[in-house]
Amino acid sequence: MQYFPIALPVLLFLFFLFITLIILIEVNVLKYAYQKIGINRRYVFTLLLLSLLGSYVNIPIYQLPAEEVKSGGLVFFYGVPYVIPLVTEWPGTVIAVNLGGAVIPTLLSIYLIVKNRLYFYGLAGSALAAGIFHHLAHPVPGVGIAVPVLVPAVVALAIALLFSRKHAPALSYIVGTLGTLIGADLTNLGKIQGLGAPVASIGGAGTFDGIFLTGILAVLLASLMTTKQPQNRQDEGSAKPQA
Repeated sequence: MQYFPIALPVLLFLFFLFITLIILIEVNVLKYAYQKIGINRRYVFTLLLLSLLGSYVNIPIYQLPAEEVKSGGLVFFYGVPYVIPLVTEWPGTVIAVNLGGAVIPTLLSIYLIVKNRLYFYGLAGSALAAGIFHHLAHPVPGVGIAVPVLVPAVVALAIALLFSRKHAPALSYIVGTLGTLIGADLTNLGKIQGLGAPVASIGGAGTFDGIFLTGILAVLLASLMTTKQPQNRQDEGSAKPQA
């Protein structure tokens, strides 16, 4: 049950994005981005890193009736390689919850909803995103349910900006996470049987990369919003008539 859901090149690419994000914020290129989200900078970094490393852990919750499953290898979906774990004498498909792609992002999303009081926008935005992701999700033999990697981040960004520009960074993370988990994974569990996937992980292979990229995009969006504000104040100050 312990394996990274995406192939090593993609995993290294996501880790590279994470390190780049840290460097940009540390050298003040993305100054105060974390404040716009509503979480201390240290915790943002820690949670993103735990999410990435936590993708290795799948928590089993249910086992489907016995069937022949695939074992080992990679499956490509929209150019992204997903890992089929190598198994022997496996009884059938195990439904699991991914620690880094489901548990941690869900807890963080709930915290952001309460912290920023986004009860209506968070739930309404997530429901809208879930409907979109449900129709875009595809059953992938050997893996489970998958959505195109960039879709969660782009859809979440659009919905967040439409609902609340003030809270767009936090809202984009909430919508991208909960919308993906509900719309792509949970509502499509009935399609898992017969795919031959040894492990069908909620928030794992097929959706983890999209959820993680949503977190990266949320921080980048926050940085863009915060870097504009000081400039606007400067412009207003310079526009005042001098005595």
